[in-house]
Amino acid sequence: MATGNVASELIERHRATLDKALEAIRTREYWSPFPEHPKAYGETGPADGKAAFESNLNRDFELAQPGETGERVGGEVSPYGIELGVTYPRVDADVLIPAMRAGIPAWRDAGPGLRAAVSLEILARINARSHELGHAIMHTTGQAFTMAFQAGGPHAQDRGLEAVAYAYAEQTRTPVEAPWSKPQGKREPLEMRKAFTAVPRGLSLLVGCNTFPTWNGYPGLFASLATGNPVLVKPHPRAVLPLALTVRIAREVLAEAGFDPNLVALAAEAPGEGLAKTLATRPEVRIIDYTGSTAFGDWLETNARQAQVYTEKAGVNTVVFDSTDDYKGMLGNMAFSLSLYSGQMCTTPQNLLIPRDGIDTDAGHKSYDEVVADLSTAVEKLLGDDVRANALLGAIVNPDVLARLDAAKGLGEVALASREVKNPEFPEATVRTPVMVKLDASAPDDRAAYLSECFGPVSFAVAVDSTAAALELLRRTVTEKGAMTVGAYTTSPEVEAGLEEVCLDACASLSLNLTGGVYVNQTAAFSDFHGTGGNPAANAALCDGAFVANRFRTVEVRRHV
Repeated sequence: MATGNVASELIERHRATLDKALEAIRTREYWSPFPEHPKAYGETGPADGKAAFESNLNRDFELAQPGETGERVGGEVSPYGIELGVTYPRVDADVLIPAMRAGIPAWRDAGPGLRAAVSLEILARINARSHELGHAIMHTTGQAFTMAFQAGGPHAQDRGLEAVAYAYAEQTRTPVEAPWSKPQGKREPLEMRKAFTAVPRGLSLLVGCNTFPTWNGYPGLFASLATGNPVLVKPHPRAVLPLALTVRIAREVLAEAGFDPNLVALAAEAPGEGLAKTLATRPEVRIIDYTGSTAFGDWLETNARQAQVYTEKAGVNTVVFDSTDDYKGMLGNMAFSLSLYSGQMCTTPQNLLIPRDGIDTDAGHKSYDEVVADLSTAVEKLLGDDVRANALLGAIVNPDVLARLDAAKGLGEVALASREVKNPEFPEATVRTPVMVKLDASAPDDRAAYLSECFGPVSFAVAVDSTAAALELLRRTVTEKGAMTVGAYTTSPEVEAGLEEVCLDACASLSLNLTGGVYVNQTAAFSDFHGTGGNPAANAALCDGAFVANRFRTVEVRRHV
């Protein structure tokens, strides 16, 4: 247990940050304590971070965890063509899990304030190593470096801090102690003293994803840790290093603060082992955070009955085109949204619903074919320069994405063909521009394509009979398949009201008339909710009170005065 001096110093060090985070989740204003510009980390930050990343390669990654069997697992290969050569300890869960649970009493008794302070110290140390993590994320996910640095570094740290703030707010909603006095008329009142303790559910399992291991992983990790639960991190076999570095930092901070470092541990596996299934159904696992395919997310929700399961799965993100007063801005915004990280984001638009009679714009009426052609041209211009294309697209993360991209051209008329982009720095990288395929909502043979998620740089320009028909298809898609994001362009107040009604009814977040530097596939911590938890794409939102409140229960002890 942390000494009084250590606890007081940690709480004081991070008090202002926590207070500002609590204010931000209440006001929803823009705020971040973590600079997103790489140059903000010192003149030598970029070189030092790259060197630190390279120092991890081709060697054993040591953690000194209980239950290490002596065997090593690894095999990460960068989407840019580099074998990382890092090996991680294989662990025996029967030994590791009891060791993790042993630290719960002291961590529980530390209270919400100290747990928040320790969590913020972990985040601060992670932030200081954002360049190292940026390279680790780049070479496990295929993101271009700037995106890997920002989304996997400061933006992910923002999401982790946001979870800590919500956890603190929910745990302190009830007082630690309260007097209770019930009048008894002429008799002495009944008087009691009541104590309330936030008690953790138990072991939390984080099942990491391949594309955004930290951005998607930090909310669950820090929500569980800040509410008193030990966290077992099971990374995706192709993206271990970013979370392994995170676990090592967390263990160091916990130990320095006087707590059991085994409150956070890593369970790495070789590809194809299926360790997540084995761990998820263990009786000790009481919380699971998962981002990935619908099939495994559904399996977890069905079979991990002993745990509180938080999932972010697949959805069919949709944009409705009705009208616009900034046609050029609309095209530019959509071109960027379709291109960023080769569409390998759970928020990337897939279905573009365009009335077959066209839309009204400030550049005149545009037919369906003109809108599709102009959008295709906008993407081609955006990605026409290979240097800029590489900076936006990154690399294809795995062969499944490439297979879907290649198969898409057989689903309908290709409006925008994908091309290969060479990366001079990484000749082995697989880089492809997006493909756009024309489909028709009234054609039965096309429905299977646009009513299924096609994860990657694939979009469908779906011709619909009218805006009203687009709204009905939007409602059906979100209700049946789910959506992390919905976008729309309209100058009509009536259509705008109809869009809002559909999204409120189907429980999907809506972005209207984005033409500037905000994109439908990006969300800001402390202000935007990532998903709603109210449609099939996800059963939780990052991040709200519901995401943290059921990770602990309040236990009462009452006594007569």
